[in-house]
Amino acid sequence: MSCHSATTKVLPNSQKRIAVIGQPNTGKSTFFNRLTGSNASVGNWSGITVDLLQAEINLNNEVVEVVDLPGIYDFNGFSDDEKVVQRFLETFPLDLAIIIINATQIDRTLRLILEMKRLGLPCVVMLNMADEAKRYGVEINHYQLQEILGIPCFSISAKYGKGFTQAVRGIEKALSTQEDSFILKDIHDFLSTNPVTETEINSILEKTVKVPPEEIKTITDKLDRILLHPIFGIPLFFISMLGIFFLIWYLGLPSQDIMGNITDWISGQIIEPTIQPLPEIVQNFLLNGVWLGVATVASFVPLIVLFFFVMAAVEDSGYLARSAYLMDALMEKLGLDGRAFVMQMMGFGCNVPALMGTRVIRSQPMRWLSMLIIPFALCSARLAVFVFIIAAIFPSNLGPIILFSLYLLSFIASFFVAFVFSKTKEFQSQEPFIIELPPYRLPTLRQVLLRGWGEVKEFLRRATNFIIIGCVAVWFLTYFPENSIGLETWGGQLGILLQPIMQPIGIDPYLTLSLIFGFIAKEIVVGSFATIYGLSSSALTQHIALTITPAAAVSFCVFCLLYTPCLSTVATIKAESKSTIFTLFSLLFSLVYAWICAFIFYHLALTLFPI
Repeated sequence: MSCHSATTKVLPNSQKRIAVIGQPNTGKSTFFNRLTGSNASVGNWSGITVDLLQAEINLNNEVVEVVDLPGIYDFNGFSDDEKVVQRFLETFPLDLAIIIINATQIDRTLRLILEMKRLGLPCVVMLNMADEAKRYGVEINHYQLQEILGIPCFSISAKYGKGFTQAVRGIEKALSTQEDSFILKDIHDFLSTNPVTETEINSILEKTVKVPPEEIKTITDKLDRILLHPIFGIPLFFISMLGIFFLIWYLGLPSQDIMGNITDWISGQIIEPTIQPLPEIVQNFLLNGVWLGVATVASFVPLIVLFFFVMAAVEDSGYLARSAYLMDALMEKLGLDGRAFVMQMMGFGCNVPALMGTRVIRSQPMRWLSMLIIPFALCSARLAVFVFIIAAIFPSNLGPIILFSLYLLSFIASFFVAFVFSKTKEFQSQEPFIIELPPYRLPTLRQVLLRGWGEVKEFLRRATNFIIIGCVAVWFLTYFPENSIGLETWGGQLGILLQPIMQPIGIDPYLTLSLIFGFIAKEIVVGSFATIYGLSSSALTQHIALTITPAAAVSFCVFCLLYTPCLSTVATIKAESKSTIFTLFSLLFSLVYAWICAFIFYHLALTLFPI
């Protein structure tokens, strides 16, 4: 066996850099969030096809950059996530790698540590979930493990912070001893000639780890008998999701009213008096082109915050992985597997990370099929649109039911497409489905808030830019020609031009215009309402209730759910598929599919809600 290293020393960085590496379900993200607090942001790394979380923290009285890399099992595979990690390590200088492993499954995670040791990169090891390992009767002598590996090892619980202070000191100590930065080279080739053997792994485990002679029955085992029941499991899952939508509806709507009152007060007491001396066109632009749109979307921020926090709690509990297991049998008949269902669930926050998550699917046909259906997920931006329309048109007691029906429709529409296309040669795949089910964990308030706030920040960052651009564009089209109103404006004329297509599905020129700007970002759909109609949020709700029929509202929601996704989603589809043809096909297909479904539901709704 060769003993040379795969590392190359480079000149020290002006700023030291640490990479966090680990397998999926090891608590890597929890560790990263605890280490960095709320300082993390999305970074775009040159030469890397995905955005990575990065943060700056203070260690040894100097600012250090920390990068959270995608989860990988080892360096032997060829999945996109593994390629991303390899590409990063071979491109960017590092001073230290923090390897996160699941202490309850050290036998599965030891290989990654040994591979990193082979590569010669300075490392520290975090034996995470040490509290769970103790409950399961797993004993790890981390001092002996540290001596055998020659790598500092720390027993921690990233979730509860146990051992975290000592671990940070260990990171600081390891970092202070590094005078040079390192870049790895030819990782896969190097490890193929210096492989980690099972004999080596077993030898270390025998010396450092003791497991109980019999498997301990845990609360996870007892809950799984119920929640993973072959008959009751799926109904229980959808009942729990219905409960989430009831929670969002009855807690989110009152907060929306409060925010609406606040923005109305700001408009009347601050903005209007401040802009009074300005020319009329400038006043109109600032008030109706910028403020009304932003204020309308701002009223939904509490609802979006609640949604992300709830979904963060569900994901951290371990139930989301089980939904993939439950749905795998059905997804297999559709040409997919349980991972595609998890990505669909992730799409309820935002389609973009869900599309990026398809990298765990190694089969290209299955991955492309997943990317085709993920944009049908009811993302948080669409959620704001639907809540606004449903609250304005339908009785309050029907609100959560209709919202949940749209949630189910997103699944049904996705499953139907997957079933049809899986029968074609281009989308057939036989890749096996393997997933690890983490134990059930009670999410901590700190981790839910950190994780939820990270999602909210990214939503607000993305939404704010698009909303301002979109609302300004809407104002431009609805203000000119000057002294024109309603359908006489350029926007109104554009809506009229598309009426031969949109009228059969009950969507008028005003709603058509909002959908056009929804191509930029679905958040703009709600914001554009205020600009198109030139009304405050409270007056807008009343106007929508008087001018839109229930059947038209149903059609609008169905079309908005399924039609062409936002620009950031389109860009992600192009980046992930690396195919212009597939991207264009997905755009055109979703547009036609949305129209057909809206047509069906509109005429069905006319029989249920006659004008």
